[in-house]
Amino acid sequence: MITDPTNVPAGDRHPVLVLLAQPRPTTVPAVLLAAGRILQANGLWQDDFIPDPRDRTMTTPHASRPMSIVAAIRCAVAGDPGRESQLADTAIGYVALSLDDEPAWTDAFSLRIHVEGWGDKPGRTTDDAVALLERLATSSERAA
Repeated sequence: MITDPTNVPAGDRHPVLVLLAQPRPTTVPAVLLAAGRILQANGLWQDDFIPDPRDRTMTTPHASRPMSIVAAIRCAVAGDPGRESQLADTAIGYVALSLDDEPAWTDAFSLRIHVEGWGDKPGRTTDDAVALLERLATSSERAA
């Protein structure tokens, strides 16, 4: 007998929900769109990458908490808002250099701080951050 995930001992067939992991984005526009979806689902967090990063009061997984723009980009690439990668740093740099005011320095740390500063401005909302990421991700399509 062939094993099928919908077979049950009585021979009845019932649908089984199978969750497939989304593939990780491999381009900067795909990263920005994925980060926007993460922010839309979790919310924008200001003042740090995520609330309670040391897990002193929260047990929610880091990837499910509200997060900053930089953390959302890192999460989109690596699945963890604290894990760095070359693609995430490239996407963060693209966002930093696309903002109205340019960063004073162009090293990776300064670019992250610049994006964090934009997201931390009082009154900045999740919708503002998502709109920025979507606009930057689709800017090449609109220019064509």
